[in-house]
Formats: sequence, C-alpha cells, structure tokens
Amino acid sequence: MQLRNLGMTGVKVSPLCLGAMMFGDWGNKDHDESIRIIHAALDAGINFIDTADVYSRGESEQIVGKALAKRRDDVVLATKVHAPMGDDPNRRGNSRRWITTEVDNSLRRLKTDWIDLYQIHRPDFATDVDETLGALSDLVHQGKVRAVGSSTFPAELIVEAQWVAERRGRERFVCEQPPYSIFARGVERAVLPTCRRYGMGVIVWGPLNGGWLTGKYRRGAAPPAGSRATTGRVQARYDFERQDVQHKFDLVDGLEKIAADAGLSLTHLAQAWVLEHPAVTSAIIGPRTPEQLADLLVGQDVRLDEATLDRIDELVAPGTNIAEPDAGWSSPDLEPHRRRRHHAR
Repeated sequence: MQLRNLGMTGVKVSPLCLGAMMFGDWGNKDHDESIRIIHAALDAGINFIDTADVYSRGESEQIVGKALAKRRDDVVLATKVHAPMGDDPNRRGNSRRWITTEVDNSLRRLKTDWIDLYQIHRPDFATDVDETLGALSDLVHQGKVRAVGSSTFPAELIVEAQWVAERRGRERFVCEQPPYSIFARGVERAVLPTCRRYGMGVIVWGPLNGGWLTGKYRRGAAPPAGSRATTGRVQARYDFERQDVQHKFDLVDGLEKIAADAGLSLTHLAQAWVLEHPAVTSAIIGPRTPEQLADLLVGQDVRLDEATLDRIDELVAPGTNIAEPDAGWSSPDLEPHRRRRHHAR
C-alpha cells in the first residue's frame, strides 16, 4: 500500500483509513472480533485509524485502545471531539472547558499518551474559533496531541480558522474530514479546492455513502438485517419515502452497469472513485465484519480510467449532493427561528 502525505505535516498515511465507528454498540458488539478486524487491517498495510469520542459513547475508543496495546508506535491515530457525551450541556461542543477535559478522557480510553490527529467533529457557533484553536494549541504544546484538524466544516469556516491561526499565532488545522462519495459531491465546489489552497490533508468519510454504494438497498425491498438503515441512526439518509433518497435507487442501477463494464463491483468502483480526486489523502472505510474488511482490502489498488470517470460524471454531476442529509451538517442559521424577520411595529 503506497503511503501518502497528510497535508504538509510530513506524516505518511495509507490511502485507506480504518474507521472505527462500527466497533462497539453502534455496530459490532464483539470486542474480540473488532480487535481482530483492526489487527487484520494493520497487517494488510493500513497505518491510519480514525475514531471519535462519541462513537458508542467511548466504547469505540476503548476497543481501539485494546487493539493497539502492543502496536501503538506503528499507527497514526486520529480521534474527534464535539458531539454530546452526556446530558450536561457543557459536555459537548468546542469550548476550552470541554476540549481540555475530553482529551484526557480519550487518552484514557485509547490507552495512549498522545493522539496523532485531534479533530473538531463539527462547527460550534457558540464558541469563538480562537477559543477552540487556543485550547488545541495548548494540547499540542503539552504533547498530548501532535496535530489538529476539522471535520465536516464548510469552506468559509475552514478559511476563517486558517486566518485566525495565522493572526493569533495558533496551531492551524492541518486537515479536513468531509463527507465525500459519488452521491455526495458537494465538497467539490469549495471545500476540496480550499483544502488544496491551504495545503491541508483530506480524509473523506462515507465513500460508500452509508452502504448505498454497495448495492445493498433496493427499491421495494426491506433493508438487510444489521445494515445501517435498520439501526435508527441518521435515519433521514435511509428514509425511502424521500424523493431525493428515492433517486438513489435509479442511480445505483446505472452505477452498477458502469462498474460491470469496468470489471469491478460497485463497492470497489465507489471506493476507488474518491481516491482519484487530487485533493484526497485517504478514504475512511468502516467495516463491521471481517468479511467486509476483506472485500474492501481487495479493492485497495483499483484505479479508474478516464472513460469510467467521465461516465460517472454524466450520471452524477460534479459538485452536487443527491440527498440533502448527505451533507453531514447544515448551518444553524437556516433553522426557522434564525430566518424569521421581525419588523418594528
């Protein structure tokens, strides 16, 4: 597996990053099997693992920590902070108070003295970005964190964070983790070009669009048992009554024909497609079972020719998201109470 540069950090990472979201209560509840999956990925040449505090409320981090007990030095380890970790409103967000508390919780769960890449999981409009970057900078200076990044930030907030870091002398975000797949191409308009402009690495999540680009979801058929559509999480992405979601059924048929003509499975086509973009450093794969990992590894060296890429562009236009929920984040300024215009009487 040929390693790639993570932005301008000098760190080399594999083009496939093992995502740990499906280890624990949200996916595979068998810790021993989850650890075997992690070890199999490392043995296959993957040196990059991404998790988050919120995945199964810390259980994912605990599993990763156990798996890396004797292999920590060989892995570029990334985790994230932001999402609620309890009912207390201060146990969430991007404040200094929460970041400095939660990083120690993550370090304890991961059984490590340092995190290679600590990412802010989503924007937080209640917190000044300088407050966030200041806290992250302190963690870097303390040696708890080696580098910092963002996840699912719009281009304008990526730029703001870069400017604040430069003007205030803070550590800057060295990478962004956006949603990116054949069905979620919105980041091609501004996020990916912005990351290239600032020399940031890009670790994309959802290259298989939550399972849609494996062909497992079919019009008129119940979703397979154990699939993400049956878990009750991010349910809007699997609301088969939504018109934009319905459109995916037709597109899957067209993509399967393109994949067949290229001698590939739909999964391998979708996985290879995201890695063809020059801004993309690594694509997160999130296997729940050993069989899923084995299949994803088979496709790790697939490259797509220009004709295949052109056919995909004709089916799904560049810069577009097929379904609104695939954006991964929406601005709170679009919420009804922010849009109402109150005129003086």
